[in-house]
Amino acid sequence: MNIIAWALLGIVAGAIAKLLYPGRQGGGILSTMILGIAGAMLGGSLFSLITGGGKIAISVFSLPSLIVAILGAMIAIFLWGLVTRSAS
Repeated sequence: MNIIAWALLGIVAGAIAKLLYPGRQGGGILSTMILGIAGAMLGGSLFSLITGGGKIAISVFSLPSLIVAILGAMIAIFLWGLVTRSAS
């Protein structure tokens, strides 16, 4: 159930992160969903590592888990931009 919650949260977080991230990212809805899911997992994992277990349960939809997922999605968008920019 936790993976499904991260995926759903990631889709929402990816859309919000794409709106907040400066510049043009390109890509469509599918890439936004994938980067959002990856970002939510990245953000949740990093938060758990930093806090030693953390107080945010990604399995529930809450404002703190959404913020962590959005920040993770923005990091994923940034990293994806670095990869695609250097490949061009």
